[in-house]
Amino acid sequence: METLSFIKVLPIAFESLGVRSMCTFVETPDIKVLLDAGVSLCPNRFGLPPHPMEYMALKSCRNRMLELAEEADVVTVSHYHFDHHTPSFTDWVNHWSSAEIAEKTYAGKIVFAKSYKSNINPSQRQRGWMFHKTAGKKAARLEFADSRIFKFEGTTIKFSAPVCHGEEGSELGWVLMTTVEHKEEKVLFAPDVQGPMSDRTATLVLKEKPQLAIIGGPPVYLAQYKVNPKSIESAMMNLETIVENVPVTILDHHILRDENWTQTAQSAIDKASSLGHRLLTAAKYIGTENNLLEAHRKTLYETEPPSQEFTEWTKTPLDERKRVKPPI
Repeated sequence: METLSFIKVLPIAFESLGVRSMCTFVETPDIKVLLDAGVSLCPNRFGLPPHPMEYMALKSCRNRMLELAEEADVVTVSHYHFDHHTPSFTDWVNHWSSAEIAEKTYAGKIVFAKSYKSNINPSQRQRGWMFHKTAGKKAARLEFADSRIFKFEGTTIKFSAPVCHGEEGSELGWVLMTTVEHKEEKVLFAPDVQGPMSDRTATLVLKEKPQLAIIGGPPVYLAQYKVNPKSIESAMMNLETIVENVPVTILDHHILRDENWTQTAQSAIDKASSLGHRLLTAAKYIGTENNLLEAHRKTLYETEPPSQEFTEWTKTPLDERKRVKPPI
């Protein structure tokens, strides 16, 4: 898009592209960066496993990710959820992952990752430790990136201090935001900040003054029973302030797991539009239609029933399914 002259941004895998992820490829004249090279599907939504179309999207996004990992100089890990990094175990059910895929993603690369030793919850500490013992060992250089700045000729890659995965004090832990800067242009990547719900996180986003911000939205689909609706209100108020100050905002991830997500985001969309700014999904940013497969899973099963072979595969034990690719 015309907002940026020197930095190219290419969304690779997002909810608007049919999968759980925020994987993004960012290129400057000096460096190519693959942000959060992970992808997942929700194992159970509406009482249903992923539809074959979701698996086709998962496979496609993973293959594209591997292609761009080959090009990338740097691969980042903002936190250790599996939709944001690739584990080294075989799981064709949820992550389309294997040791070989993880090695292809990280081997020979500079890997900047969230520390697993501080500002981290127990499950991510274990996953982070495992990552450093497996795929991380294949990296040409692996460094904790929390609160650090790295320079590559005329490009700066800046990592925030750990910010909350959603609201302050979230049990889900902490994540790193990333800013890529070249010739006074800035792209800010804010995964899983959920709006951001945290006022402190919103302040950090605004302080960076990016021309493009990539924001993980709030989990509207969990409102009432897992997420306080007031937290979602706070998230959308913070988002409105961000779109007032940022020319282009990509809003995606958790919020697009709800097919009625635009009802939540409409005021922010209108605010951006009134100022000549844009708030759009990753799919719309690259000029394609939104493809909210998880949000439409129930409808997909009704309108496009899976084959008998696929249905039988879904009924096999989970450990077996993880080792056998779905018949799609």
